[in-house]
Amino acid sequence: MSVPKPGDKIGCLTCTESLLKRREFIRAGALSLFGISLSRYLQAKSVFAEAGIDVEANATAKSCILVWLDGGPSHVDMWDPKAGSSFKPISTNVPGIQVSSLLPRMARRMDKVSIIRSMHTEENNHGQGTYYALTGHRPTAAMQFPSFGTIVTREKGPRNHVPAHVAVPGYKEGAKGNYMKGAFLDAKYDPMVVGTDPNSEGFQVQDLSLPKAISPKRLEDRRSLLALMDETYRRKMEMTEAFKMDSFTEQAVNMVLSPEVREAFDLSKESEKTRDAYGRTGFGQSLLLSRRLVEAGSRFVTAAGHDLNGWDTHADNDKKHRDTLVPGLERSLPVLLDDLEARGLLESTLVLVMGEFGRTPRFNSKGGRDHWPHCWSMILGGGGVEGGKVVGASDERGAFVAERMVSMGDVHATVYKAFGIDWTKEYMSPIGRPIKIANSIDDTTGQPVHELI
Repeated sequence: MSVPKPGDKIGCLTCTESLLKRREFIRAGALSLFGISLSRYLQAKSVFAEAGIDVEANATAKSCILVWLDGGPSHVDMWDPKAGSSFKPISTNVPGIQVSSLLPRMARRMDKVSIIRSMHTEENNHGQGTYYALTGHRPTAAMQFPSFGTIVTREKGPRNHVPAHVAVPGYKEGAKGNYMKGAFLDAKYDPMVVGTDPNSEGFQVQDLSLPKAISPKRLEDRRSLLALMDETYRRKMEMTEAFKMDSFTEQAVNMVLSPEVREAFDLSKESEKTRDAYGRTGFGQSLLLSRRLVEAGSRFVTAAGHDLNGWDTHADNDKKHRDTLVPGLERSLPVLLDDLEARGLLESTLVLVMGEFGRTPRFNSKGGRDHWPHCWSMILGGGGVEGGKVVGASDERGAFVAERMVSMGDVHATVYKAFGIDWTKEYMSPIGRPIKIANSIDDTTGQPVHELI
């Protein structure tokens, strides 16, 4: 069933533009980070339910964690070791699969994840490459395209009271944050951006806390004043939609004050042992926060880290990968996979680990590797995706695809299939142009990676 539109009947309620898009709802705290007011979020959830949309039907995955390695990691120094790398290949716990010697802990967990070694994308610069990876479309001045995180959120709907779409990036909401948004889709599918380092002392999400000057009692007084001012309007416009708005406002306030919601973002609820295991870094605590969020009900969480966004190694590639970048990933990612599995969440949580492209097989004059979208690697696991496999192959240098090219549209289609979403679906843009949700090269429709799902 499609999402209700203005004019559709849902039981005794008629959908209107005001019901679906009304902006005059309360905002408590810094709710602009949500991209919507809480009451609009709750209203959307109600409309899905009343329309009889089963958001869990045929879904293996219920949540996704995108571990974003900003800048583009070197595939030949990590997941697809080659002779041109300074780091030797080592065996894993899956016979026949080797990874870089920089990854001994992940090597012992290769049965939980699979590697795609034949990724091919079409953009060679960071901004354009990030946009392409997250949307499946090349940037154009004529159109903004929705990210696949917003599409998952739109198609599956919210769960529980937690934000359905969250980004924990190492940058404030800006150009790269905009790549995660829903473009012409409603802003309610945009991610809540957590701009504060989760490893900072006293980490707190302002959206879920009342300002110090406003006590719960004072908030109740403000609600009473709003009700008094609304009374005349209610007398003139006594219709179902107006009365339903009261319940959405009520739920929104309850969410702000809800211990359940606040606890999802409260890392102090974790033991010191668990926090230490993930690593007392922005990246490690971002992964821990991601686990807490999907456990509470979030659909799509992007963990970009706060200190591991330097994968753009145009100089000193080996030193940076050996001493800083890979050790941080190697410490925290295995813990995330083990933690999800121990809590019974790995089967329902799809984990993607990738950047916007790979790096050149050859070193430049500064001992660095430059941008390389022609062939690179990513890993994925959980959420119904089979582990312990390698899809595709690069040539002997890791420069070009030698076998089984995989596009971003194919990756997106794989994610959608894991969630039980029709990957062949198209959305109609405001200018009347159909937009593929799993857009592949030459505007073809991506196909799920059948070897994995």
